[in-house]
Amino acid sequence: MYKILITGSIHPIGVEMLQHESDLEVDFRPDLPLPEILEIIEPYHCLITRSETPIQKDLIDRASNLKVIARAAVGIANIDVDHATEKGILVINTPGKNTNSAAELTLALLLAVTRNVVSAHKNMEQGNWNRHKFMGTELLGKTIGIIGLGNVGHRVARFANGFDMRVLAYDPYIADGVFKRHNAEKVDFDTLLKESDVITAHTPKTSETIGMLDAKAIKKMKPGVILLNAARGGIIDEPALLEGLQSKHVAGAGIDTWTVEPVKDNPFKDFPQIVMAPHIGASTAEAQIRIAETVAAQVPRALRGEVVDYPVNMPQIRLLDGDLSTSYTVLSEKLGKFAAQYIDFVPNHLEIQCRGKLAHQDCSLLRLGFLKGYFQSKHTQDYVSYVNADHIAHQVGLYVTSAPDPGFTDYESAIKFSMDANGRRCQVGGVVFSGPHPRITFVDGFVFEIDPKGTVLLTKNNDRPGMIGRIGQTLGDQNINIAQFELSRNRGGGEAMSLIRVDDDVSEEVLESLRQADGITYAKKIVI
Repeated sequence: MYKILITGSIHPIGVEMLQHESDLEVDFRPDLPLPEILEIIEPYHCLITRSETPIQKDLIDRASNLKVIARAAVGIANIDVDHATEKGILVINTPGKNTNSAAELTLALLLAVTRNVVSAHKNMEQGNWNRHKFMGTELLGKTIGIIGLGNVGHRVARFANGFDMRVLAYDPYIADGVFKRHNAEKVDFDTLLKESDVITAHTPKTSETIGMLDAKAIKKMKPGVILLNAARGGIIDEPALLEGLQSKHVAGAGIDTWTVEPVKDNPFKDFPQIVMAPHIGASTAEAQIRIAETVAAQVPRALRGEVVDYPVNMPQIRLLDGDLSTSYTVLSEKLGKFAAQYIDFVPNHLEIQCRGKLAHQDCSLLRLGFLKGYFQSKHTQDYVSYVNADHIAHQVGLYVTSAPDPGFTDYESAIKFSMDANGRRCQVGGVVFSGPHPRITFVDGFVFEIDPKGTVLLTKNNDRPGMIGRIGQTLGDQNINIAQFELSRNRGGGEAMSLIRVDDDVSEEVLESLRQADGITYAKKIVI
């Protein structure tokens, strides 16, 4: 019998579905305080929550029988996923179930701001009738800038097209075909800031997106711009937004997600031109039913060791001696991480090429491994797994093919990934030697045997005497120790590439000093 503790207020239909499972014992205690959870968690096999319960190291350590953590939502910021993974606990969530709800709320916030709905309502509550005080603006002909053209963003684009708005979109991880499919003009970030009457964010919360709409970005926007955030708190810098409202450079805003939740001492409460909501993007009956049904379907399967649809963390695949497919899957994920940090264009085609014994096996897991590593490093989603990697590739317009490659290398088995777009190409490949010992052996025509772990410096230089010493001296001057140094050249006197594993992190200042060295034409840090 599996014991389940539910501390999140999920829809009753989900609780009922779980209670009907003969091998589950369900304890439904929504909003149970953390101290009480810590006291009782030990015998439970599964914990289901929304945002109410912080599932951090201390709770996980006390939950000695915990096998599954289920988040009845998309975001997982309240869960220490890394520690759960170390403990062998599977974390699952419910992505895509509130997509339409979040997109509709975005339009609701926009209409409420542009038509002064909240202020008009409050005025009528006081017994007034003033039709001329609340002059608004139409959406017809206005330009909306959408940051992030994923699940919610592309639906907002569809709604905006229905209002006959001009739709601009910025998403550096989406192929051109996706923009065309949703009638959105692909623009860079600055163009979106400068040309949009309305700017709405629909991105995951990552190191790249936190504070991306800051004071500097707001200063580039049109006077009278309207800002919307129904994605993740912190994407809009709240002090910068407050300053923009005070100066009237920002005409209005609709905010559903906040940097700190719940909000205390809210500085925006006195601004009639801002419409606020307490993170209700997913708060529709339809979305909550979909979420509850998904959790109730996934949890029993997870507890029974069956395949689940939405794993946030996949158990680490062990490198088993003689298990060719498993070993190459791990290598493929590392190659995906390498490619994501090395590539400097948005690919629309990925080709997978295998040789030797590997070519006669089902290489589906190799494809998923590469895509998982690639998209994780690109921060395109809140989560990436083997399960949703293909879907993300389709979503961003990355077409995937496979083919045998008898001429790749002389190794018995090997794998190579080629990414293309508009005549540009990046290729990475590798081999697993007996042991198993995975190695990166191929980068854009250069041949290596580098251990794919830790921090790797990729440098390019003119092939001439003294270059290896120059690179080593530059790193030595910065007290950076070299663990492995591999150099390859395309021809004598041509170009050389080095892959250098180092023991320590490498700052941007060190990279810049390498780039400034005579004869070095490229320097990049890659963390695998």
